[in-house]
Amino acid sequence: MQIPTIIDVEASGFSSHSYPIEVGVIRGDGARFCRLIRPYSQWSHWDKKAEVLHGLSRDHLQKWGNDGREVCLALNQFLANGTAYTDGWVVDHPWLIKLYAAAGVDMTFSVRALEYVLSEAQMDLWMRTKNQVVSHFNGCRHRASTDAEIIQQTFIRTLPQQDSDHLARAVING
Repeated sequence: MQIPTIIDVEASGFSSHSYPIEVGVIRGDGARFCRLIRPYSQWSHWDKKAEVLHGLSRDHLQKWGNDGREVCLALNQFLANGTAYTDGWVVDHPWLIKLYAAAGVDMTFSVRALEYVLSEAQMDLWMRTKNQVVSHFNGCRHRASTDAEIIQQTFIRTLPQQDSDHLARAVING
């Protein structure tokens, strides 16, 4: 059993007009990637409700966000030709497509729904376990890298005990 690479995307809103503003990844080996994305000039939709949720303003992204092309190239390098899994494929995947299209870069990795690697037993335990994991983060900000870590930790904790113990030792021993 391998720990999956998890990707999460924060966006400017919740509609089809929204766009990615942050991407966070935690690979199976524990390596992390997180970048704020400076909105392209043609990306104008902004939802204050989303801003309240992730705590990032458009002004903050203009000042501190990274160029979309640089984010795409760095993410391609970080993920190589691998597969990243998301618990929000129906929104995260289109946001990544929107980012890569605007940047004029080909995505070299694939993104799949987390359900592809979850067993039925894991799905049955998912929400209760995820709530427990979230409580351990003690109110940490709702951001892409934190969300990716929460999802990955939930995956590990929902594994059958022998697999979970084995993976925990592997992560500790590097």
